[in-house]
Amino acid sequence: MQNGSSLVADRSSLVKRWIVYIIGIYILSIGVSLAIRAGIGISPQSAFQRVFVVHIDWLTQGRANFILEVIMLILAFLVYRKGFKLYHIMGLLVAGVFAICLDFNLSLAFTYVELPVYWTKLVTLVIGDAFLAFGVFLMLQSNVVLMPIDNFVDAVKRRTGFKWGNVKTCFDLTLLALAIIFGLILAGKIMFVREGTILNAILVGQYIRLFTYLYNKHKEKKELPITPPIAK
Repeated sequence: MQNGSSLVADRSSLVKRWIVYIIGIYILSIGVSLAIRAGIGISPQSAFQRVFVVHIDWLTQGRANFILEVIMLILAFLVYRKGFKLYHIMGLLVAGVFAICLDFNLSLAFTYVELPVYWTKLVTLVIGDAFLAFGVFLMLQSNVVLMPIDNFVDAVKRRTGFKWGNVKTCFDLTLLALAIIFGLILAGKIMFVREGTILNAILVGQYIRLFTYLYNKHKEKKELPITPPIAK
C-alpha cells in the first residue's frame, strides 16, 4: 500500500513539474517576443534566427527556432554517441510547443505594443528580459527535460570536461558571430546585434539569480519550525 501511495505521489509531482515547465515555456516566449519587438538588439540565438526570418518569406521566428533545435539535436546525437537516450528526443516536442507560443506572442507584440520613442523600447527590453529569465527559472526548477540546444551544450560539456557555463558562452559567441556574418552577407549590414544584445547578456543572468534567491528565501521561511508560545 505504501509503494502504491509513493507511486501516486511521484506521478503527481511529475505532473506538477510538467505544468510548471509548460508555464515556463510560455513565459519565455513572451520575453523573447518583447525583446524582439523592442528592436534595439536581441540575444545571439534570436539574432541569428531573425537574420534569416526577415529574408525568407515562409520562415517565422518560431519555425527558425525549431529548425535550429533540430540541428542541435542531431549534433547532440553525434557528440553523445552511445550516451544519447530516447528521452533526449522529448526536448524536440517541447521545442515545437515553444515555437508555436513564440509565433503567437510575437504576433501579439507587433500588433498591440507601440513603441514611439527610444525609452519605451528600452523599458520593453528590460521587461522582456525579466519575463525571459523567469521562464528559464521555472523551466530549470521543474527539472523535466532539456531542449535540444541545451542538450548539445550538455553533450559538449560531458565530452570535453569543460564547465557548462563556459561551453554555453562559447556557443552564444558562435551564434553572435554567425548573426553578424550572415547579416553582412544578406543585408550588407549588422542586424539585430545592438546595445540590447549586451543588456540581454547582463540582465538575464542577474534576473535568474534574483528569482533563485527569492525562491530559496521563500522555501527557508516555509521550512522554519513553528515555535510554540512560552507558557507564562
